[in-house]
Amino acid sequence: MSESKQYQKPSLESLAHDMDNTLIYKRFDFKNKNHLPVWHYHPEIEIVYVNEGAGKRQIGSHVSYYNDGDLICIGANLPHCGFTDSFSNKRKETLIQFLPDYLGNTFYEVPEMKPIEQLLNRAKMGLVFYGDTKREVGAIIEKMHKKTPFERLLDSLVVLKKLEESKEYKILNADGFAIKTEAQDNQRINKTMNFVQEHFKTHISIEDISEHVNMTSPAFCRNFKKVTGKTFTQFVNEYRLVHATKLLTEGQESVQAICFECGFNNFSHFNKLFKNHTGKTPTEYRKQLNFVVS
Repeated sequence: MSESKQYQKPSLESLAHDMDNTLIYKRFDFKNKNHLPVWHYHPEIEIVYVNEGAGKRQIGSHVSYYNDGDLICIGANLPHCGFTDSFSNKRKETLIQFLPDYLGNTFYEVPEMKPIEQLLNRAKMGLVFYGDTKREVGAIIEKMHKKTPFERLLDSLVVLKKLEESKEYKILNADGFAIKTEAQDNQRINKTMNFVQEHFKTHISIEDISEHVNMTSPAFCRNFKKVTGKTFTQFVNEYRLVHATKLLTEGQESVQAICFECGFNNFSHFNKLFKNHTGKTPTEYRKQLNFVVS
């Protein structure tokens, strides 16, 4: 199996810092889309707010789907993908990025900052916020657009304080998946996940993916489980199931058609996995969505 040129080595993103500022602030919309690599990491902590819109979250080995905006805090060196699938005139994706020591090496030694340090440690597993926290913090982040660098710095402390105080959050990647020191492992895992993103709708054999990353099948399986805490088959099926929830939410295709669209080749197996993943069959999941919307 030949390696396609489109699969790149793991992308360590080098963020373009303004030498006069410690905080990076970016906004994306339907005219200015986020074109970051599909799978990347960087030493900066990243807080992303999507005011509307839908998309997949891929944070470390976690994959899930959102459909009513998002607020995520991503720790340093935690691999992740872009979030919003599409934009309307009202949808915006805003993010702030900063190094863990952006306020100085000794800043977290101040007693008042210890809870913030704990928040940033939790963020190494990926945090998603909801409810009032998402709305209030999201509004602060969006309003930073018109402020000076100094005002943004002050607002970043307000944002971190509100996130630290909030109980409205979930940990996306409880086992952790921050990039470690083994560069060869990093490369293989990133190549694997990029491959899954491109080919999850088709059959991916252990032999194919092992060859793609230049490993024997047993060595690949051990390595993937060691780093992600999941078997490769579990990860691929989870990715497919998340895509299925997206199709069930957005379209009117039959459940059977969605099953095959997502890469499953056995309808009863798809139904069983979907119920294990969501607690509902695909039909029950769609009916519940229709009930909520109507």
